[in-house]
Formats: sequence, structure tokens, C-alpha cells
Amino acid sequence: MISPSQYATPVTVRCFGTGDALYEAYHDDEWGRPVHGDADLFERFSLEAFQSGLSWLTILRKREGFRRAFAGFDPAAVAEFAAADVDRLLLDAAIVRNRRKIEAVIANARALVALQGSGRTLTDLVWSHRPARHRRPRSLAELPATTPESVSLAKALKAVGFVFVGPTTAYASMQACGIVNDHLVGCPAGTQAAAGA
Repeated sequence: MISPSQYATPVTVRCFGTGDALYEAYHDDEWGRPVHGDADLFERFSLEAFQSGLSWLTILRKREGFRRAFAGFDPAAVAEFAAADVDRLLLDAAIVRNRRKIEAVIANARALVALQGSGRTLTDLVWSHRPARHRRPRSLAELPATTPESVSLAKALKAVGFVFVGPTTAYASMQACGIVNDHLVGCPAGTQAAAGA
């Protein structure tokens, strides 16, 4: 989640990330673009959970480490992780070493595999919470931390066994995955994101 307090003055060219090449690329080419596919959504929700309490740039810089550590975010592979894997990951400096978050990713992989086993998909579950109408913000101060849809999504995810997915994390994931387009009005990436929706 991008915090409005991080910016003292409005940014007219790019909503966030200016000044760091990795962050700029994430803003310009990825954030707010529609994401479909259970494995891709699983990765995004996992990274958002790890971001809780940290800077998103920290997570971006460790993203390849996360991918290696969590078997490319293949839900079936991660669902097979055991206690020994948790211990291994707690020693892996390439990721954020937080036991609760590591265990949450494994639990969520198992929940996702069970969801798929019931004939449902994470893609359908998540995208069913896309708001019928969404107005792009004009300033970072207009960005909400949660919405009725993110509250509903968090409840739906918890109902199928997901953990560490409160309404704020759910909304940050909705923003990142293009379920809502929260690029500021006037941001070129927002127009491109809308075109891909």
C-alpha cells in the first residue's frame, strides 16, 4: 500500500517510485495492470502480506529471493512445504525472515490448492470483488486504506482458508493487480492500465 504521507508534494508525472529505477519500472509496467491466473495472484498476495509493516521497495528488492525461496510461487509446490522448510526459510537472508508470514504463505498455498480442488479459482474469487464503479484519485490523499469491496474480499479469502489477508492487504492487492485502477488522474500509467483491463 502506498502511503500518502510519503509524499510532501503532488507528483504529476508518476504516482510513486520516481528516483529508483526498480520502483519506477514497477510503477510504469506492473502496478495497476490486470493480473489473472492463480499462481500470479498467489505471488502478489504473498508479497503484499510480506510487505505489511515494511516498505514496498524492500519487497521489490527481495522479489527474486522470494521467488527462489517459494518455488516460483507454484501453489502446489508451496503447499507441500513442511516444518523443515519453514526453518530453512528463516535462515534465508534473500527474503524477509518472519515466521508468521512464511507460515501464512504456506497456509495460503494449501488453501488455494483446496479451492482449486473444489473446482473454483483464486482468479474468479478475487475478480468477483471488482467494484462496479471506481473513480481514479486526483491526489494520494484520496487513496483509501480499505473499501467495502476489500473488506468483502478479505472475508471471502478467510472463508476458504487464507490467512494474513485483512482488508488493507486485500485493498493493496486489488490496487497492485489492477482490480482497481488507483493511478492518479493524469498519470500515463493509469491510462495504460485502464486500456488493459
